[in-house]
Amino acid sequence: MVNHGSQPGSNTEDTVKAFSDGTQKDLLKLIGNIPVKYEGRSYNLPILLWLMDSFPFTPPICLLRPTTNMVIREGKHVDARGRIYLPSLHNWDHPKSSVVGLLAEMISQFEEDPPLGTKSTGDNSDPNVLLAFVSNLKINEGGGQHHDHLINKVTVIGGGDLGMASVMSILAKGKVDRLVFIDVAESSTKGGSMDLEIFNLPKVEVSKDLSASADSSVIVVTANAWSNEQSYVSVVQTNVDMYRGIIPGLVRLSPNAVLLIASQPVDIMAHVAWRQSGLPPSRVIGAGCNLDSERLCHVLDISLNTHKQAWVIGELSDNKVPVLSNILMGASHQHPEIAPRSKATKPLLDRAFEMLKGRGQRSWSVGLSIADITHSILVDQRKTHSVSTLAQGWGGIGAEVFLSLPCVLGVSGSTRLAGVSLGQEEDARLRESVTSLCALLSQLRI
Repeated sequence: MVNHGSQPGSNTEDTVKAFSDGTQKDLLKLIGNIPVKYEGRSYNLPILLWLMDSFPFTPPICLLRPTTNMVIREGKHVDARGRIYLPSLHNWDHPKSSVVGLLAEMISQFEEDPPLGTKSTGDNSDPNVLLAFVSNLKINEGGGQHHDHLINKVTVIGGGDLGMASVMSILAKGKVDRLVFIDVAESSTKGGSMDLEIFNLPKVEVSKDLSASADSSVIVVTANAWSNEQSYVSVVQTNVDMYRGIIPGLVRLSPNAVLLIASQPVDIMAHVAWRQSGLPPSRVIGAGCNLDSERLCHVLDISLNTHKQAWVIGELSDNKVPVLSNILMGASHQHPEIAPRSKATKPLLDRAFEMLKGRGQRSWSVGLSIADITHSILVDQRKTHSVSTLAQGWGGIGAEVFLSLPCVLGVSGSTRLAGVSLGQEEDARLRESVTSLCALLSQLRI
């Protein structure tokens, strides 16, 4: 165990914590206060950081540590139980990232939106409940909080071919205890709900009420509200307006769910869902380039005898880019990383990509991809998928856009892999996508 020196106002403690597989390891617990100025006054906010045995390659787990006269103000960067979510945690990239930089961002964000308030006299809630939760925190191997779901419940929002394909594919994976299918009235992609009611599939509940989605582990949104508007912006705006009517309610009913977006255009709609939900970016992802990535791996493995993991990254458009991993397929015990582009790998990836041309994104194939992503979340598989996620900070991207990037998926959502230097051509494609996505987002009323 590395001995980290204490600083004034903080202390360190070696603590044994249980992992989800029953093993125990020594972790480092940092307890202290951070100075925050708000409306001309200075406050010391008590926090707690867990440093995993995989630190510094994985980020700390950060929590508030309220005193008995404090209450948590849930917001974009803090959940109801005091778990802290910040861009630097989502974008953690060793060796560039550090605890010092993390604390600096924490202070900056909390000065804009304080996460703790003074408990009013009439508030009888007991913050010691949170303290008990913190002191008994169990940590899984992925570095996230251990979630004890009584059942694996999944909700699919939106009818039509993709909604039905998602339902059937998720059922076929076999790890769902209950599946709710909701055909929302605002969606133009309808159909299938009556047939599911007629044939009464086991584990499936058909509903038109969003309240049936309560306490879901994963919420898949396939609904599209296409209009007859002439411009592309107006057509996308109809989807944005539909989301505004359903996303906040879904999150209130299932505050611990991971949102999996499949509505089109997926990179835009994943961004919209994140903005409207108030969830941390790790809990909102789009189906993105996962299907293309799995197809690429298959072609490399079967047709080209190259047995390395590979992903397709970027916008779900002609600008997407293939990248190779540093590890072989199936090497789950190793930490995956994107391998730097070389003269030897480019022809191989270009050939594999050429072999994939003409393979469309049909409803049944996208449904299988959605089931694959959902399965990784439900069973905390820690598999790396290329899903649409907040790309800000990755590879020098400064804009707040969603692009498909390799992310490790589990019950707590997604953890992005570190960025690498791409080739000039590939980097130009990503930059072009960032520019076009920003231009479209600027015209939408989110």
